[in-house]
Amino acid sequence: MTQTSNHDAVAESPALADAAVPSRRELNKAATRSSIASAALDLLRSNGSGNFTVEDIAASAGVSRRTFFNYFPSLEAALASVADGFMDHALEQFRLRPAEESILESAQAALMALADPMSVAPMAELFSLTQDNRSLARSELEAWEHCTGQIIDAARSRLGEGISELYLHALAGSVISCGKAAMTVWFAERGPDLSAESLAVLRQHLIDAMGLLGAGFAPPSDASAPQSPASAAPSVPTTKDRF
Repeated sequence: MTQTSNHDAVAESPALADAAVPSRRELNKAATRSSIASAALDLLRSNGSGNFTVEDIAASAGVSRRTFFNYFPSLEAALASVADGFMDHALEQFRLRPAEESILESAQAALMALADPMSVAPMAELFSLTQDNRSLARSELEAWEHCTGQIIDAARSRLGEGISELYLHALAGSVISCGKAAMTVWFAERGPDLSAESLAVLRQHLIDAMGLLGAGFAPPSDASAPQSPASAAPSVPTTKDRF
């Protein structure tokens, strides 16, 4: 039987190729959403928590109050969305991984593919700000919940619609818990340091946390001599996880 190449498949399905290209309207909507989120974060940095309103964010972003609520249900949701870029890039790398690879191996490889440690900066900054001011805890919670939903969607796309909802939610919850653990340890070690060196440590903690989950949390044989990000092995360790 003659197999059809990927190139031929794309050529035979121009509609699929067109669907993958965002329309100008979609690009404009994404730009507006990003502008609002950036304005919210800028005001948080300059004014501090509780010292600005939705109206302030809208004015800074150059949109109306109504437009703000077309994109976000609350001020906290706008702040939480600053983590979207990191998740979008990570999930883009995840989807490029082989379909036969385990979910957790793909997740770890996706994090490794984000070579620039600054890619985790928005999420790290949001986490740092919420640790200093717990009144922002709702924003952090919304960010994690949004990440959970994205992980569930990505796993369902990989595994098919027939997969158990319990499986998907348990998997996403485990991944998010590892992410939170990596963030907590990083913040305890480095505080609100957002330098490239500090963020490289955070990135490595995220990679290592996925590795621990994939290995079933077997105690590392070299626990007494942790590796630095620069000396860490560049390959994804083989795991026996069932994800």
